[in-house]
Amino acid sequence: MKKTYFILFLLLFFQIPTLSSHVYLEKDYQKFWCSSHQGQIEYKLPDSSRIDCLTSEYAIEFDFASKWAESVGQSLYYAQYTHKKPAVVLIMENPNKDLRYLKRLETLAFAYNIKIWTITPNDISSILTNVTNK
Repeated sequence: MKKTYFILFLLLFFQIPTLSSHVYLEKDYQKFWCSSHQGQIEYKLPDSSRIDCLTSEYAIEFDFASKWAESVGQSLYYAQYTHKKPAVVLIMENPNKDLRYLKRLETLAFAYNIKIWTITPNDISSILTNVTNK
């Protein structure tokens, strides 16, 4: 029994760094971008799903680059539900590595008329630096 708990502890211990490996949380990127584009954050639909950012023109899904495929389906669903245009803000924390995901997203975005924006940690940190230096 002790061996089982020890193994579970080790699995959890080594999993925790993976869960916190992002520079910022998705919601931090979402709040930063959405507020600067006059959008409504976490717009709740009647089916209890939530749109990351809803603007007058777009239903926008935020995802880290490796989850690019999920962002496509969600943005299309939200757009259909709200009668807005589908859009994705792809979070690129490692732009060189994440470029391959952006290219994949662009292929489908072109086919399904999905607007794409990207955001990096530098986008947030440069604004925070400017605010604290004033």
